[in-house]
Amino acid sequence: MRVIGLMSGTSYDAIDAAAADLRLHGDKLVLTPLGMLSQPYPAELRSSIAGSLPPASTSMEQVCRLDTGIGQAFAEVARQAVEQLCGGYADLIVSHGQTVFHWVDGGAVRGTLQLGQPAWIAEATGTTVVSDLRARDVAAGGQGAPLVSIIDVLWLRGRPGVPIALNLGGIANITVVHGEPVAFDTGPANALIDAVVSELTGRAFDADGAMAGRGQVHGELLERLLAEPYYGRSAPKSTGKELFNLAYLARALEGLSEIPADDLVATVTALTARTVADAVRRYGGTEVIASGGGIRNPVLMHQLASELGTVPLRSTDELGLPSAAKEAYAFAVLGFLTVNGLGGTVPSCTGARHASVLGSITPGAAGLPVVGGDARPPVSLSIE
Repeated sequence: MRVIGLMSGTSYDAIDAAAADLRLHGDKLVLTPLGMLSQPYPAELRSSIAGSLPPASTSMEQVCRLDTGIGQAFAEVARQAVEQLCGGYADLIVSHGQTVFHWVDGGAVRGTLQLGQPAWIAEATGTTVVSDLRARDVAAGGQGAPLVSIIDVLWLRGRPGVPIALNLGGIANITVVHGEPVAFDTGPANALIDAVVSELTGRAFDADGAMAGRGQVHGELLERLLAEPYYGRSAPKSTGKELFNLAYLARALEGLSEIPADDLVATVTALTARTVADAVRRYGGTEVIASGGGIRNPVLMHQLASELGTVPLRSTDELGLPSAAKEAYAFAVLGFLTVNGLGGTVPSCTGARHASVLGSITPGAAGLPVVGGDARPPVSLSIE
C-alpha cells in the first residue's frame, strides 16, 4: 500500500510529507521509503497559529479559521506529495494535523486538540485520509503521546543493550526499547530555543546554533529551570508549549540581573541537552538514535553528546530511516495499521489501559481502500 504521512510538530514551522510503500509480510511490517518533501507554512497562517497558542487567548472564530487554513495547507502539501513522490496515485494519506493544545491536568491528559480539517485533503487528492490519531489513546487513559513509540519498538527491538530513540522537535521525547518499553516527553527540545530567539531577534530559530555557540551557560538560571517539577515526574508523561514557553523562562529569570541574549540561548540549549541526557541515564540507555529538527543544531548535538559521555549518539539516517522525515513516516505507519484494523499504540509507552485502533477516517473519491482481512499485528519493522 502506498501511504503518505503528513506531519507538523510543535515548532509549527513547516508541513512534512513522507511517502512509503508499506506491506505486511507475516508478522513483519516492511517500509520502503519513497521520498519526502517539506513546505513552510504560509507566513500569515504561521503567525495566526503562533498568536493563538497558550498562553494567548483565542476565539471559536479563530479556531474555525485555523482548522480551515491548516487543512488547506496540509491539502496542498498532500497534493504535491501524491504527484511528486507517488507518481500521481496514493492509497492512503495520514494527517497528524497541527497540535494547538494538549490538556494536562495533574499529570493526566484530559484531552488533546489537533487542527487541520481532513476533508480538504480528501477533496484535493481524492484519497482516503486518516486523521485525529491521538484522541483515542487519550480516551483509553493514555497520554496520546509519544505515538511514534510503536515504530521505535517495532524497529529497534532486538538491538543489543538498551537502545533509546530520541526525537528533538519542539518537545523532546524518548522511547526506551528494553523489556517492557517506556516512552515519554523529556521536556523542551527546540521550543524554548526558538521562542527566545524569536523574542530577541525576530528570527524563527538559532541557525547552526550560532547564538548558543557564542554564549555562555548561566549556571544559576539553568538550575532554576531544572527545578521545574515536570522533570522529576514518573513516566508515562507528556507535555507541550502549554508549560514550556516564555512564561516558564520569565519565572526563572525573576530577581536575576540582565543576561545577554547569546547567554540566554546557550542556557536553554543546555537545558535541552541536560534533561534529555538525564532521562537516558535514568533508564540505562546504551545508545541514543536521534531524529527531528534539533539534530541540525550542531551546538545542541555537541552538548548532548558531552552530557551522554560514553553513550553513542547517532541519527536514524545511519539505520536507514531519514531523520528529517521520521515522524511523517511514523504517522504513515499508524494510518496503515488503522485501515488494517490493527492497534497503533504500546500501552506501556502511552499509559493507556489497552492498545487502540487510532484515528478517524475520511473516505476518498473511490471510498475506503481495499485491504486484506487477515492482517496480524506486526512484531517487527524493517526498512527495505
